[in-house]
Amino acid sequence: MDANAAVSGFTARITAVKEQMARVIVGQEMIVEGVLMCLCAGGHVLLEGVPGLGKTLMVRTLAQSLGLQFSRIQFTPDLMPADVTGTNIIAETPDGRKEFQFQHGPVFTNVLLADEINRATPKTQSALLEAMQERSVTVAGKTYMLEEPYIVLATQNPLEMEGTYPLPEAQLDRFLFKLKVYFPTFEELVEIMQRTTRGDGDTPDEVLSRDDIMALRRIVREVPIAPHIQEYAVRLTLGTHPDNEFATEGIRKFVRYGASPRGAQALTLAAKVRALLQNRFHVAYEDVEFVARPALRHRMILNFEGQAEGVDSDTLIDELLTHNAPTASA
Repeated sequence: MDANAAVSGFTARITAVKEQMARVIVGQEMIVEGVLMCLCAGGHVLLEGVPGLGKTLMVRTLAQSLGLQFSRIQFTPDLMPADVTGTNIIAETPDGRKEFQFQHGPVFTNVLLADEINRATPKTQSALLEAMQERSVTVAGKTYMLEEPYIVLATQNPLEMEGTYPLPEAQLDRFLFKLKVYFPTFEELVEIMQRTTRGDGDTPDEVLSRDDIMALRRIVREVPIAPHIQEYAVRLTLGTHPDNEFATEGIRKFVRYGASPRGAQALTLAAKVRALLQNRFHVAYEDVEFVARPALRHRMILNFEGQAEGVDSDTLIDELLTHNAPTASA
């Protein structure tokens, strides 16, 4: 593969998607980039932010820019697993016989918005586990494959706790990134008002196809990463565990359990995407550092003391990066 051609083609396609999304979404450049990084790496995204920040609009705009099928599930306490995956129903055939037919649920799509995912019970949340990991759904002993590309973008409100069910560790671990959606600035809010209170809004054009997305994913996998950079990502992952030699004092004090091997995979794949976005066909230390927060913040489980003191996982990750900073000779 021609490295220069691969890099230029990759950045051109991602830039085209960003431009289309910017026609609808005001600001949130880092969130849009994070979502696109997950799409190219083949991962899922957990979006955390208060209501009204445009998370749903962002996901819908992404699907429109890519020409992909979009589904939205509003998670509520009374939602059942069959409402997500689908179920067998009794249908009548043309010759008058009765037979079971599988009615596909909203999980059968390309871009799935799991809105307020922490409002559903753990039983319903777990209905997404197989889809997110194996890209398949099993109902009544029969397995149905999901069509690629497939990405789940889930949202949750960090403020409201009543009537919610915190996502279990196994569910959190299946998200490549956890992105925090912040309130817009004064200038951005003015622009939002101008766009949304004057007639019809703009709509994005389809700029990528399914084949383009799968090609981008193949390019990401081919980006080389040097052994010392890979070892750096491993040190950061191990350092999230309080009993490990690479852990900081803060992690030993406030963390109950750290990232799984999926954390190291997330660091590596996301760093490869970031390298391409920086017009490089190799991974650097700065790429791993750049993706450390979104890749690890949801994989660090705080202990009681950490929760009681309101410790921010991002602060612990910053300490971890400083503590394990590569030496000049590395």
